[in-house]
Amino acid sequence: MTNIRRFKNANQIYFLTHITYKRKPILLENVNLLWDAVKFVKSNINFEMTAWAILPDHFHMIIDPYNNDISEIVKKIKLKFSGLYRSKNNLKSGRLWQYRFWDHVIRDEEDLSRHLDYIHYNPVKHGLTSNPHEYCHSSLHLFREQGYYAEDWGKKDEVDFVGAYGE
Repeated sequence: MTNIRRFKNANQIYFLTHITYKRKPILLENVNLLWDAVKFVKSNINFEMTAWAILPDHFHMIIDPYNNDISEIVKKIKLKFSGLYRSKNNLKSGRLWQYRFWDHVIRDEEDLSRHLDYIHYNPVKHGLTSNPHEYCHSSLHLFREQGYYAEDWGKKDEVDFVGAYGE
């Protein structure tokens, strides 16, 4: 296994992608377990999830780790979710997540905007809905309430994305 070195800088915000093992679609039916895992980790490590989208086999988030180690935060979320999932399903073992995760350092406001759009349009991209505003497992509604997105964003026209997003 390679030793991945992640760029760390004080006051840095990250876009992250996490994928289930063999893309097993377990997240939506267990979304409450994922949120319980996030809340548990947040009670021990201070960080802020700015944006998110949870899909059947992966999730994206933009996170401000408040100078904490993003690898440690992700590791603990995945471990806690795995424990809760195994307990709920009476499993003793079994891999639930792909090794590692995708991270991208948010460089500026334009980069942040592009990644917010990607996260919020992702349920449409994957055919889960034709209207990103109707998808309940993303932070789009919070951004719309703050005036960041118009009511018709992503409904009328397909949104194109250039770049790598870890899928």
